Amino acid sequence: MINLQNDYCGIAHPKVLEKLLANQNETYIGYGKDEKTAEAIKLIKNKFNAKSSYITFLAGGTITNKIAIAHFLKPYEAVICATTGHINVHETGAIEETGHKILTINSYDGKIKKDEIVKIYNMHTDEHMVKPKMVYISNPTEYGTLYTLLELKGIYEVCQKLGLYLYLDGARLGVSLTADTNDISPSDYVLYTDAFYIGGVKNGLLMGEALVINNKALQKDIRYAIKQNGALSAKGFVNGLQFCALFEDDLFFEIARYINVMASLLVEGLKKLKVSFFIPPQTNQIFINLPHNVVESLKTKIKFTIWEENPTFSIVRLVTHYLLNEDLINEALLMIEEALKNNENR
Repeated sequence: MINLQNDYCGIAHPKVLEKLLANQNETYIGYGKDEKTAEAIKLIKNKFNAKSSYITFLAGGTITNKIAIAHFLKPYEAVICATTGHINVHETGAIEETGHKILTINSYDGKIKKDEIVKIYNMHTDEHMVKPKMVYISNPTEYGTLYTLLELKGIYEVCQKLGLYLYLDGARLGVSLTADTNDISPSDYVLYTDAFYIGGVKNGLLMGEALVINNKALQKDIRYAIKQNGALSAKGFVNGLQFCALFEDDLFFEIARYINVMASLLVEGLKKLKVSFFIPPQTNQIFINLPHNVVESLKTKIKFTIWEENPTFSIVRLVTHYLLNEDLINEALLMIEEALKNNENR
């Protein structure tokens, strides 16, 4: 079967594995206090112009979001995000488990607007309600859509005015930065967020995300929060080595750019088949509308996610990754074409 279900389906990119194997006989001190972790942090600081930021590594996205949000907020403070936001839909109540309420904004494309932030902020008037203190966004969003630099700046400026933190989930930050329509540079994430993370799990790593805390007031004691939540890895050097592999020769951008190229090939092929898109694709998450019969016939040939069921059709998510190639994309398109033709002839 052709895997178009997710972008974390492989063990690790060959160059990442090479880095690990090249250092397999070395020994390091633990808990991220080794020289490889320090080197990785320096590489990221240089690439993102994040000289004053605090950078630490965690295993995955959910634990990064949970620890960061819980550490940044007081118990009575809440986080604002889109209804489609990962912390609201796909993290099993991890944020609520820490005692923080999520205040949601309806979103058809995964993005939130600055006026909606102001509206929610103004609705929470006194100590009888939770206090909004953070805005959570993803770039790209859970629908693969992108914020523009103007939108990011606008949200950050509103957050600054209202005394809110802006936290950005960068699980797929690589494909965001290398997308054709992107106008945000790495350094902009340092300038216009209080904290964000650089996703490695969905961009070629065995494991690992890099949490970048730009707001100095939020940096203090983060390691205590990480340890208390069981996320301070004794073998922190494993993440250090992987992020060295990603950023010493711009492999991070190379992988992400390739993933976007595969997405473009898939999108162009789907357009030729006149497949309708649930939302215009911008990165490697592609949402299409398919009749139920077509979905059923493809299940044994292509791995994908059924995002939503409607009476006559399903919204299907296809995701490209670094293990794909043009032949596999063309093979998948042929399977979709055949399924569509068979459905028309029923």
